[in-house]
Parts: sequence; C-alpha cells; structure tokens
Amino acid sequence: MENKKQTVRLSNYSSSPFQIDEVKLTFRLSPENTTVLSKLSIIRLKKNIDLKLDGKCLILKSVKIDQKPVSFSKLSIESEHLEIPHNLIPNRRFSLEIETKINPSQNTSLEGLYISSGIYCTQCEAEGFRKITYFLDRPDIMARFYTRIESSLTTLLSNGNIINFGKGFAEWYDPWPKPSYLFALVAGNLATFEDHFITGSGRKILLKIFSKDKGEIKFSHAMESIKKAMRWDEKVYGREYDLDIFMIVAVDDFNMGAMENKGLNIFNSKYIVANPDTATDTDYQFIERIIAHEYFHNWTGNRITCRDWFQLSLKEGLTVFRDQEFAGDMGNKSIKRIEDVKTLKNRQFREDDGALAHPVRPSEYIEINNFYTSTVYEKGAELV
Repeated sequence: MENKKQTVRLSNYSSSPFQIDEVKLTFRLSPENTTVLSKLSIIRLKKNIDLKLDGKCLILKSVKIDQKPVSFSKLSIESEHLEIPHNLIPNRRFSLEIETKINPSQNTSLEGLYISSGIYCTQCEAEGFRKITYFLDRPDIMARFYTRIESSLTTLLSNGNIINFGKGFAEWYDPWPKPSYLFALVAGNLATFEDHFITGSGRKILLKIFSKDKGEIKFSHAMESIKKAMRWDEKVYGREYDLDIFMIVAVDDFNMGAMENKGLNIFNSKYIVANPDTATDTDYQFIERIIAHEYFHNWTGNRITCRDWFQLSLKEGLTVFRDQEFAGDMGNKSIKRIEDVKTLKNRQFREDDGALAHPVRPSEYIEINNFYTSTVYEKGAELV
C-alpha cells in the first residue's frame, strides 16, 4: 500500500543543500529486470545535513561513495526515499554510485520507464524520474546527462547528441544542464523518417521522427511543422536550436499527449499522425501547433526552467503564449485570437467558476499532476 501523499506548500520551499552537476546512467534493458547504474557527481553545499534522495518502486542493489561500497545497514531505505547520513558524506564534491532494478513491464502508471506495445518509453514530468533511479527529483537540480543504453533492439534513443553506438548499445550526451523531469529514453524496433534543417548560423540539424510504422506521408506534415517552428523561433525570438539532432517519437500509449524532453520529444501518436485521406484542416493546424509548443519548450522550459512546481505556469503559460503567436503568424492573427478567447471562456472560465478553481500559481498541492489545467496553461498565457 502506498503512503498517503503529504501536502506540499510553497511557503516551505528551500533550496537543496546538495547540487548534482553530472549524471552518468547505464541501462541494461530487460522487460522484467532492467538494471539501472547511476553515477552522480554531487557537490555538498552545507555541512551536517543528510542526503535524502527520491525513489519509488525501485529495488536497491548497491551504493558506493567515492567508489567505496556502503553497507545498507548504515542507510535509511524507505518506500519513497533513500537517506544517506551526513557522517558518510565527504565535505566536498563526491561521487555516488547506485545500482537499482526496475520492472518496466509491470509499470502501468506510465511514469518512469515502461513498455508500450513492445517499445521502452519514459515519462518523467512531473515526478517520474524517481521511478527510474534514486535522485533529487526536483526542477531546480540541473545536471548534464550521459546515457548508455544496452539492448538488442535496433533503436536506442536518449537526450542530447549521439556520441557512440555499436551492436547492442548506444551512448548519448546532453551538454546542456537540465532537470530530471526532462530525461527521456526510448528503445524499440522503430522505423525512421528523417530530414534536416539549416539554422541561421549555417548549422545543419538532423531531424528524425520515429514510429512503429514508416508512414512518410503521415509524418510529412509533422516534419514541415518542425522546420516552421525552428525558423519562427529564430526569426521572432532569436533562439537557435542548440543540439545536432532533434527527434520526435510517436507511441500509442502516452499519458501527457506530448512531452518536451530535451532533444527527444515523445508524442502520443494521435497528436502527430496526419493521414491525408481522413485529416481535416483543423487536424493539420492542431499538429502544427502542438509540435511548435513542444519545440518552443527547448528554451522556455528546458534551457530556462522553473524553480519548483508551483511555477509550472512560468514554462507552460509562456510557451502557450508563444505557440499562440506562432499559430497566428502561420494563419490569421485575428481569427486565432478569437479562437483562443473562445477556448478561454469555454474551458478556463468554467474552471474558475467551479470546485476546481485554483490560482495560476497555487500555494499548495497534494498531487502536482492535477495542476496541468486550463488555468495554468491558457490563463497563464493571458497573464504573459
């Protein structure tokens, strides 16, 4: 039985006494017995404070500090936390190595690492990374991620740029610090549709869309939408894409609709596939806008993120505002503005008038996933 969730209050926020600046992850994928090796480079900012890591549905196998094994008897291991006493922690930068086991095939929450139709997939926003390994799972902990994936599957993806690959493995490195909620991993036997984009400074960006079905025609509109979003963000905001590759993966089972993981966006298939025989003009416009929204998060949410989840609208409201402006520039600004106001009146006004009314920046929550609302998104965009 899970512990009853405690109320989280904005008034109780305090900065972390520890900072993680580099994460090295190795995944040995198995449907029921995946091994996750995590090596964290940690900076201790305050003395005499225990290190309390978030972790859920994990089987702990080993812990090492500066490569020296730590006995479990010296640790506090709870259902949702791993606590390391301060007397075991050096008063400086140190490495923490943790080995855990997880069962993706039994992860029906669709948070953390799970299997969908034979595809390994992750969803870490808001607090899913703690189902992958022990970590300071909060948005103000930003680190560079190196990820190695070991599997016989043909497609092995993670954040950043691919730096090495061979039979049965792939290694990815994301040079830009990011919070753990933006981590992503996808593995499967997937088809690829690819193109490229030349940035304003002349860099060639590889664009890839992955899915179980090749379907170039179904994804051609999505690919053009990526290029439009990239070009628009350069022209209007001066923001050039900052990796060598941008990827989207279409999966059938995905909670969030779409997710802006750094360099590896994951979409529910229905939000990216456009079949010319059945799709309407509205379908095409919706796909164009949602792809732009997730791409725009590269700067408003990924490179520049929120301090805590009470600030959710700072990334979502701002990015909705950006995708609204983009959609207006791609079509008719006046018509788009009328549509946005109608949506606000029909959805957000009703939310404000009912039992689910809440501020754009709440002061407390029990379950943060309940705050991905029209108030945070659409009303937040109006405030922007």
